[in-house]
Amino acid sequence: LCYMQYISGLGNECASEDPRCPGSLPEGQNNPQVCPYNLYAEQLSGSAFTCPRSTNKRSWLYRILPSVCHKPFESIDQGHLTHNWDEVDPDPNQLRWKPFEIPKAPQEKVDFVSGLHTLCGAGDIRSNHGLAIHIFLCNTSMGNKCFYNSDGDFLIVPQKGKLLIYTEFGKMLVQPNEICVIQKGMRFSIDVFEETRGYILEVYGIHFELPDLGPIGANGLANPRDFLIPVAWYEDRQVPGGYTVINKYQGKLFAAKQDVSPFNVVAWHGNYTPYKYNLENFMVINSVAFDHADPSIFTVLTAKSLRPGVAIADFVIFPPRWGVADKTFRPPYYHRNCMSEFMGLIRGHYEAKEGGFLPGGGSLHSTMTPHGPDADCFEKASKAKLAPERIADGTMTFMFESSLSLAVTKWGLKTSRCLDENYYKCWEPLKSHFTPNSRNPTEPN
Repeated sequence: LCYMQYISGLGNECASEDPRCPGSLPEGQNNPQVCPYNLYAEQLSGSAFTCPRSTNKRSWLYRILPSVCHKPFESIDQGHLTHNWDEVDPDPNQLRWKPFEIPKAPQEKVDFVSGLHTLCGAGDIRSNHGLAIHIFLCNTSMGNKCFYNSDGDFLIVPQKGKLLIYTEFGKMLVQPNEICVIQKGMRFSIDVFEETRGYILEVYGIHFELPDLGPIGANGLANPRDFLIPVAWYEDRQVPGGYTVINKYQGKLFAAKQDVSPFNVVAWHGNYTPYKYNLENFMVINSVAFDHADPSIFTVLTAKSLRPGVAIADFVIFPPRWGVADKTFRPPYYHRNCMSEFMGLIRGHYEAKEGGFLPGGGSLHSTMTPHGPDADCFEKASKAKLAPERIADGTMTFMFESSLSLAVTKWGLKTSRCLDENYYKCWEPLKSHFTPNSRNPTEPN
């Protein structure tokens, strides 16, 4: 479990064979009349065939049986998974959630799929435009079940408990402070080892990519070499009539039965794969003179819209780093944003709100809703000596930011019973320091 092999590099054209079947990749072509080891060739397309080469995504899988070998799909209960953004009236208030409660085992066994809860989102699945933010709360492994998403990509952020993820491309172990992306259409199953919780950013119709670096240059932020892709691994396992394939299609869940494990891919090649990334590898860029650089410098992955420079979704982190800015209020400043900002906490505490913002919880500051440091943070930072200091050691906060105006679900506002009704009170102690007769107040340094 501790040692797993990976291929390095985001977006690479990769090839992998399970070592038990050397030479299982066809030579010189994708679809021979008879594949090595009498395997079936199957293409998984993540883009239109006619996309420019730079954005064309596809992989060829060589498998014991093709994925078409299943009984018809039938609708199943979708629990708290939804894409209905009109369940409750819009709420422009600053919203904060206490840590989402994980069901207790063995009283209530909940796996990854049944533990999906949609918190907020926007857009339309059928037109391939939009996103959803989900919370997963589970305590048991999926067993003879797998899941695939016909609607979009999942960016999974575990907060408590590690995930052993079986995919058609191989296995990944993803622990808190790591992330993984399972792209549209890829079948996967998740084993857990304890009560487990995390966050998911789902984007429709587009894929995550590294942000452009512009004047930063060729290096920095998340580097491609640090993204890891699983190596081929297969199981030739019969489950007569007992393996369940769950599909999310147009926001609904469907299930089909089949006789074999779907993880029967002996070899594969291509550039459309799942991948993982350790957030500790992020190369932080920061201000070294005065003022703040915009938090876009902390973007790990982005899902671009058709408008240049505007994202459907960005995944942003606030990792441990040095703060050295002179004559500067160092915590995040007060802000109103045309974007929507959902924040989550993996571990530790967040510098701007050390009290009520806890690991496993979250906050949402919607389009143009004001937010910023609480009163205690403001008072401390306004008087602090501005020596070089370590910021956020032992912590990891992240943000899902979107150009879309996000609607919160009924589960998020009511059913979860985790909404902090007193969040607004953290700003009530703020008081006026206005000195109309003195332009230059005393500075602490």
